[in-house]
Amino acid sequence: MIFPTKLLSRRPRKRFSGDGVVGGGLLAAVILIALVSPWLPLPDPLTNSLADIFMPPGTTTADGTHWLGTDQLGRDLLARILSGTRLSLMVVLLAAAIAAVIGTLLGMVAGYAGGWVDATIMRLMDIQLAVPFILLILLVMALFGTTLENIIIIMGVTSWAIYARVARAKTLELRELEFVEAVRAMGFSTPRILLRHILPNLATPLIVLLTLDIPRLIVLEASIGFLGMGIQPPTPTLGNLIGEGRSYMLLAQWLVLYPGLVIAALVIGCNLLGDSLLRKTHTRLD
Repeated sequence: MIFPTKLLSRRPRKRFSGDGVVGGGLLAAVILIALVSPWLPLPDPLTNSLADIFMPPGTTTADGTHWLGTDQLGRDLLARILSGTRLSLMVVLLAAAIAAVIGTLLGMVAGYAGGWVDATIMRLMDIQLAVPFILLILLVMALFGTTLENIIIIMGVTSWAIYARVARAKTLELRELEFVEAVRAMGFSTPRILLRHILPNLATPLIVLLTLDIPRLIVLEASIGFLGMGIQPPTPTLGNLIGEGRSYMLLAQWLVLYPGLVIAALVIGCNLLGDSLLRKTHTRLD
C-alpha cells in the first residue's frame, strides 16, 4: 500500500495577485541590479576622493557621473549602496536560513514527541520571545564581537522561535492523520517519519513565513548597522550608510534618502510577495 507524503489540494491553482507580481518584480529588480553591479562601470565603493566630497546626484567628475552623488569622503554613493545591498542581503538570507532550519527541526520534534520534550522546547521559545531581539543581539555582539560570521549566526540563532511555533502547530495536526499513523504502524523510525512524511507538508507554510520574516531581518540588520554594532565602515551596508549620513542630513540629504529607499523597496517587496503567497495558501486550503 502506498501512503501519501504530501497533502494535495483539489482546487485549481490560482495565479499571483497584482500586489504579489509588483512585490516580486520590485525584489527581483533590486536584487538583480545589486548582483550585476560589480560588472557595471561604477567607481570603487571604497576609494576616497576628497576633491569630490558632497557632490549632488548627477554630478560628473573625472571619475565619471555620480548618479546618486558622493559622500563625505568623495566616494560614489550608488556604488556603495549596491555593494551594501549585496552584503546586507547575504547576511539576512543566511540568518533566515539558519533560523528556519533550527526552528523547523525543533518545532517538528516538539509537536511530534509531545510530553516533556514539547514543554522544554516551548519554554525555551517563551524565554527567547520575552527578550527584545535588538537588546539580545546587541548584548551578544558586545560580548563576542561584530564580525560578519558572528552577526549572521547571532541573527539566525535569535530568530528561530516563530518558525518553531508554526512547525509545531502543523506537526500536531499532521501526526494525527491516517498516513502518519500508517507509516508509524509499519515501524518507520521517528527521523524518517519527520523528514520524509511531515517535513514536505510544512514546506508551504514555512516558505510563506520566510517571505514575511525576511523584512523583519532586513530592518533588524539595518538597525544594528545604524547603531554602529554591525559591520564596520568603510565596508558599506544599508544600515551603516544611513548611520554615517545622519550627521550630514542638512548638507547632503541624499546620503540618507537613497539607502532608506532601498531598504523600503526590499521590505515592501517582501511584504507584498508574502501577503500574496499567504492568500494563495489560504485559498488552496479552504
